[in-house]
Amino acid sequence: MPRIERTVDVSWEGNVARGRGAIEAGTGAFGALPFSLPSRIGNPEGKTSPEELLAAAHGACLTMSLATELTQAGTPPTRLDVTCRVVMDEVAGEGHQIVGSKVTIRADAEGVDEPALAAAIELADAGCPFSTLLRKAGVEVTISRV
Repeated sequence: MPRIERTVDVSWEGNVARGRGAIEAGTGAFGALPFSLPSRIGNPEGKTSPEELLAAAHGACLTMSLATELTQAGTPPTRLDVTCRVVMDEVAGEGHQIVGSKVTIRADAEGVDEPALAAAIELADAGCPFSTLLRKAGVEVTISRV
């Protein structure tokens, strides 16, 4: 696989408490996603946060990795529904830290049994760069199926 690089542009106006920012994809895939301290720690009111974007990145990466594993096993998915919840919490002596990424997977793939699906999820998790990054940073990554 070739080296992959992606860029976002972030702008911020004002102080942290009352300021606001916007995140825009360098690819043009999304433009000006608003974020602020209130959207990060309280009611998002239609704005995003760094934690939500991390959850999106981890969930999307794991979904693509699982689709790859199932396809390579000869049981390509009909549909994958993945929910990823990133948790930030106060850690004694370290301030606020990302402490968890909780992933729930619903997979429909014709011809795959439970043991094969479990094996594919394990391989997908091991092959997902975001799962690896989070674990190396000491984040608890949990994956469950529904």
